[in-house]
Amino acid sequence: MSPKTMHLLAKPMLFAAAIIWGTSFFIMKNALDVIPVFFLLALRFTAGAVLLALIVGKRWKKFTPDYLWRGAVMGGFLFLAYSIQTFGLALTTPSKNAFLTAVYCVLVPFFTWAVVKRRPDRYNISAAVLCVAGVGLVSLNEQLSINAGDLLTLLCAVFYASHIVAVEKVSPGKDITILTVFQFAFTALYAWIGGLLTEDFPGAALLDPAVYLPLAYLCVMATTVALLFQNVGQVWSDPASASVILSLESVFGVLFSVIFYGDPVTLRLLIGFALIFVAVVCSETKLAFLRKKTVSEGKSVSLSKN
Repeated sequence: MSPKTMHLLAKPMLFAAAIIWGTSFFIMKNALDVIPVFFLLALRFTAGAVLLALIVGKRWKKFTPDYLWRGAVMGGFLFLAYSIQTFGLALTTPSKNAFLTAVYCVLVPFFTWAVVKRRPDRYNISAAVLCVAGVGLVSLNEQLSINAGDLLTLLCAVFYASHIVAVEKVSPGKDITILTVFQFAFTALYAWIGGLLTEDFPGAALLDPAVYLPLAYLCVMATTVALLFQNVGQVWSDPASASVILSLESVFGVLFSVIFYGDPVTLRLLIGFALIFVAVVCSETKLAFLRKKTVSEGKSVSLSKN
């Protein structure tokens, strides 16, 4: 496809990725009723690794042995993030799981500061304050306590942030698609080990035709297709727009959980969700889209005076 076509498709691809990931919260919640956490992740990432490996095609010529340890490190953090998030999802609502997971976007600048000594800016600090307020409204009850599912979801956000920093450290100079194949493969390996050691294999559940469609959706759409759309969309779109569009994942997560799962949403939760969403947008974009608008309006006024 031509560069012009790719630019036109970039933002729709990012929207599609956000929608797919938004729907995955309630689908995962339903799948957990019949498939244990580790085996669900093992199946999902095994299929994702195989499908992505087929897509890589001729780019396999770039493979070198160090992709293995790099993929193992990235896969380790991704496994911890996904497994803790999924255990949390089993104990809380899909909508709360979606928004509390998004906290990782606010944490990344502070983790990066610790690892590569790049200080957070005023937008990151403002986002952190808004995020803490939002988390409090979403998670704390009248007794100022937090349930186990919400706590696990917040912990998974820590590992998602750690995963992003790890990717930044180990991926430079490497083909990100090949690296992602090994990341998925090691995530699947860790999940298979966890499942075989701690869970009963869900053989009966996997023979039920009703499980095939949600499992296929998680394996194909929510893992391989969404990731591919994200990678392509980010390459052919500006970072500020890409960040805003991808952050809509949490909004779609709530929307679809309310419509299809029947999640209850109170005014307090909505205010908390809104604060977390604004915090994510502030941290990810530095509100660049507002500054662009101001500059454009300034130019328009200047031209009209001449």
